[in-house]
Amino acid sequence: MSFNIHKNYGGVAVIKIKITSLVIGLILGAGLGLYGNIDDDVMAAKTDSQTTKIVKQAKSLSQQYQYKEAKSVLSGHKGTTVDHLKKSINKQQSKLVTWDDPTKISHLFFHSLIVDPGKAFSSKQAQGYKDYMVTIDEFMPMLNQLYDNGYVLINFKDIISIDKQGKVTFKPVKLPEGKKPLIISQDDVNYYEYMKNSGFADKLVVNKQGDVKNQYTNNGQKKIGDYDMVPIIDTFIKKHPDFSYGGSKGVIAETGYNGVLGYRSSKSQYGDTKTTHREAKKATKVANAMKKEGWQFASHSWGHINMTTASVDDIKKDTALWQKEVQPIVGKTPVLIFPFGADIGSFTNYTNDNAKYTYLKSSGFSIFDNVDASQTSWGQLTNDYYRNARINVDGIRLHETMTGENTVLNDFFNTKDFYHRDK
Repeated sequence: MSFNIHKNYGGVAVIKIKITSLVIGLILGAGLGLYGNIDDDVMAAKTDSQTTKIVKQAKSLSQQYQYKEAKSVLSGHKGTTVDHLKKSINKQQSKLVTWDDPTKISHLFFHSLIVDPGKAFSSKQAQGYKDYMVTIDEFMPMLNQLYDNGYVLINFKDIISIDKQGKVTFKPVKLPEGKKPLIISQDDVNYYEYMKNSGFADKLVVNKQGDVKNQYTNNGQKKIGDYDMVPIIDTFIKKHPDFSYGGSKGVIAETGYNGVLGYRSSKSQYGDTKTTHREAKKATKVANAMKKEGWQFASHSWGHINMTTASVDDIKKDTALWQKEVQPIVGKTPVLIFPFGADIGSFTNYTNDNAKYTYLKSSGFSIFDNVDASQTSWGQLTNDYYRNARINVDGIRLHETMTGENTVLNDFFNTKDFYHRDK
């Protein structure tokens, strides 16, 4: 190494270093291994990064009770962190409780959540909204208490298997002690025309980040955010992943006469136009994003018909419309949620003598949901179908809970903590 010294700037010495020989020395030193093997260091860094990624993935799976899948991700990998996680998963698996009784699957359902009670409860539909809806401010404490009380969200895909011949099989769910499976569904997620300017969201949308949110219009100003159940639960589970079994969220029941998910896509109602085609395309984008995030769709009939009183021919016409206008958007589904909770039979088994049942079964439906708030759960399983009863969570049920007339919701949350409408 050589130095050239120059006098500049009032006699201050400035040293100019020729670094050529220094660089050569460093290169030779690295080649001789004096500073370690660069390739080995790079490989070690890559391995550490891969292990961190694998551990993170396995932890996410185990948080949502997918222990088998978590162990599969860790398979073939070693290290202190990996071995510790494997041991932890094995310990959790050894203490799981099996839920294998199809009559013990609780199911709560809601309608669209009220964003602005002042508008909703002073509108033309005020009494209906008071009776059949809950507000966001009421829903959030319910959600927190369900989580605190050990409930875990599942949907029908987690517990029901249907083969190509239509044979139905119940799949047990395994959860840690103290955890309980729960289905949550929401009816009429269509944002009907009559709800406009009444304190409800307008529609579901996919934002720039790819998340499903609501559009809500307030005094002419459009906002995007968590203004109904779907994005609220999505956000809640991001914070509390153990509230979901394998990423499952809930079941969304769709009609079709005002379109789907807030989009006026019905050709029979609005015409076969560029607008309805465009609306259907937008709704399909939202539906696909929802399914990807763990939501399951159900038929709620096309015209919200009462299937107890409707004729077989009326059910056939309605089902044909649902399959033509709604199914292409949300996809095929084996789930039928009866409008009004109006079942096609009594609580005894369906039989092939029931023409409504045989038609609906032949149309692809094998899971049927009625309403029964007399007990915390009810189910009926045969080789051909699964029936599951839902409990309505609305103004009527909350009021009856407060008065003690019906106490079924006490197993899920404490209504007195958040329901103040009667005061």
